Amino acid sequence: MKRRILTLLFALLATQVGALANPAYACGCGAMVTDARTRIGVDRETSVVRWDGRTEQIVMRFTVGGDAPRAAWIMPVPGRATVELGDGRMFGELRDLTRPERRTRHYFWPRDHDWPFSSGMSDGAGAAPLAPGAPAVGVVGREQLGDFDVARLTATDPDALKGWLESNGFTLSDRLATEVKPYVDQKWEYVAVRLAPRQEGKVLRGELDPLKIRFDSDRLVYPMRLSRMAKTPQSLGLYVLADHRMEPATRIGGSAPKVTFAGTVAPDHGPLADLAGGAPVFLTAIDQEFPEPGRIDGDHELRATAEDTPYRRAVYRNELLTVAGVPVWLLTVAAVLVALAASAFALRRSRRLRTAARTDAA
Repeated sequence: MKRRILTLLFALLATQVGALANPAYACGCGAMVTDARTRIGVDRETSVVRWDGRTEQIVMRFTVGGDAPRAAWIMPVPGRATVELGDGRMFGELRDLTRPERRTRHYFWPRDHDWPFSSGMSDGAGAAPLAPGAPAVGVVGREQLGDFDVARLTATDPDALKGWLESNGFTLSDRLATEVKPYVDQKWEYVAVRLAPRQEGKVLRGELDPLKIRFDSDRLVYPMRLSRMAKTPQSLGLYVLADHRMEPATRIGGSAPKVTFAGTVAPDHGPLADLAGGAPVFLTAIDQEFPEPGRIDGDHELRATAEDTPYRRAVYRNELLTVAGVPVWLLTVAAVLVALAASAFALRRSRRLRTAARTDAA
């Protein structure tokens, strides 16, 4: 028994050491890599995608946790990309535009929180029904953007990517090298970014500055294959700005995508208006869950739906049906009782009259 326990402990320790030796954490459209002594994890990722039929722009914001003072983020792209700092105000604009519509629906019979079952105070709760064959490697630019030391790398060879990572103090794990190979076969490139806080000694934690990636593409694609490496369930949230309502062509191994908003928007100022090009666009908000990330079998390709059907979620607030503040059920019960009393009175009066008639006849 002691030998079995020691063997189990050794196996667990070896697993943890292996994870530290080759750290790579999947996020919605890329992978985070740290050195062998620190860790970083993407807790949430929100992305905005703008596609006009020729050019695709992705603005993403990460919320991360861990103890890494620096990390590398790798994203595959179908063509040469540029990177700049995004404007975080855009996400607030989108949150307001896609806010669920609040509706009230009434019920007839009293519930637990209604009189006479309680004091009649409402808890206010509501029920809600419930997205190129260039040289092997080349550094095409470097600049400091917020907490990002952006070294834009284009690489069509995993060995070149490995060399760049090692020269910056990171390790390309065997698993990550395997997962990027399909992109190499498709002649895709990579964008590699060093994340480094401006404040010395600070670690990468919390909400990072948004990044904006731009590249030419004749189809709307959102890279997802690297999320296969995730060990825990993943969530994808996409805001898609295009000429029409968009939808994923397939599930790519996840649950059925859910549209949480669809409709034409016309922002006239601010970062969202800049991204939309100052013209009305169709906005589609998509959520998707990946309970088993290992089943992800490709990248998302989005296509226009047959019709630009608008949609907005509704959040319902349940209220007891009343008239002038009086519950309708109480009025109904009272009316029924009055009707029954009137009927009983009429029946008794009818009987008295018949009895009197018989007595008079006798």
